[in-house]
Amino acid sequence: IGLKHPINVTTVAQAFTDNVFKLHGLPTVMVTDRDRIFTSHLWQKLFQKMGVKLHLSTSYHPQTDGHTERVNQCLENYLRCMAFAHPKKWYKWLSMAEWWYNTSFHTSLKMTPFQALYARPPPLIAELMLPPSEEEDGTAELDRDTIAAQIKQNLLKAQDRMKYFADKKRSDRTLEVGDMVYVKLQPYRHTSLSIHKHLKLHSKYYGPFKVLEKIGRVAYRLLLPEGCKLHPTFHISQLKKHLGPEAVPNPQLPLIDDEGHILIQPEAILQRKLIPRVQGDISIPVVQWLIKWVNLPAEKATWEDASFIQKVFPELQP
Repeated sequence: IGLKHPINVTTVAQAFTDNVFKLHGLPTVMVTDRDRIFTSHLWQKLFQKMGVKLHLSTSYHPQTDGHTERVNQCLENYLRCMAFAHPKKWYKWLSMAEWWYNTSFHTSLKMTPFQALYARPPPLIAELMLPPSEEEDGTAELDRDTIAAQIKQNLLKAQDRMKYFADKKRSDRTLEVGDMVYVKLQPYRHTSLSIHKHLKLHSKYYGPFKVLEKIGRVAYRLLLPEGCKLHPTFHISQLKKHLGPEAVPNPQLPLIDDEGHILIQPEAILQRKLIPRVQGDISIPVVQWLIKWVNLPAEKATWEDASFIQKVFPELQP
């Protein structure tokens, strides 16, 4: 579903009604990420009144809604192939992308999503020009229960197969209330910035912080500093237990954005210089700034093109 900014609870709810509700009705359970729209009071109250259970994925653990993440990956690959010549018109290919996905064979289902829904294989374009067969007497409707049972069996086999390979790389770890743990945070950065060479050696774990509560089997709620924007619940894969009898707590967390990523943005301009840059047979003067970055010390400052910094960070006042 293609949406354009500004996006708020009203526009998302209207898109849900126009594209999902009219075809399938209300779901029993809905799994979403922790976007501000899905965690807003209006969104929660709206679906609570309609009897829909809202489940939020665990922070920094996209495997919670792995099926959706995989669909997004397939959709991205399709749009990359079809809209690479005109990337700004990607939304015009969404209908064809949906048809392609629903008519492709899925190894987990052992059939196409089209056949799973309509109990018959998807028609090919050439088949649409053929007259209907006299033997079509609606027997496909009688096979829906059989197909549904087959789909459940195939999905269980696929889940067992994925779990078998995933468990090979997993270790059984548990934490207790009161344990001190370190939190793993991933920095967000623009790959075009030269700052990435410093982030390779930047801290990945912060803390330690005290475990306050165990939520479910693999999530824990931590005691974070007051005023921290991070959600206090973390998947165990993002935690590392502190070993040893003594722990020196470091309550200072790096500045983060609204999505919980480590904030990497310019803090100040330390120096300016003008350098020549050869383009073909001519030399063009280019202004560069020595940028002091948030969450990094002054000795990690980097020289960046002034035009690029002003384009990426328009709020910076030179």
